[in-house]
This record gives sequence, structure tokens and C-alpha cells, in this order.
Amino acid sequence: MALDEPRDNDESYTFGDFTYVIEKDLLEKVQPVKVDFSGFGFRIDCDYDFGAGSACSGCGSSSSCG
Repeated sequence: MALDEPRDNDESYTFGDFTYVIEKDLLEKVQPVKVDFSGFGFRIDCDYDFGAGSACSGCGSSSSCG
């Protein structure tokens, strides 16, 4: 997860005060994807296996799938 501006090949979704940007090609691979902000960090869950043998998830101040 990083700060970024939307580009032509991105989808963006706004929830509350946050706008999430994801590449359309990546979104097709990982959906459904869930981003949870608990106040202490982010958790990202998706059903795509990036070769790690498990679903993509993470927590902390930033996370990434892949």
C-alpha cells in the first residue's frame, strides 16, 4: 500500500475519508479484496495466491499483496 494518484489504468473507490486506488489488471486477479483500517494499521485480504501458498493478507502501517 502506498500513496499514489489515480492513473488511466486504475480503478478508485472512496470510502469515508479514504480513496483506494488499484490497477484494473491487479483488481481482476485479486477480487474480492477487503481493506480493513482498524486505527492501528491496515489489513488487506484477497483470494489470490501469489505463490506463497496462502491468501494474501497483512497488517501494520502498510501491507501489500505479492
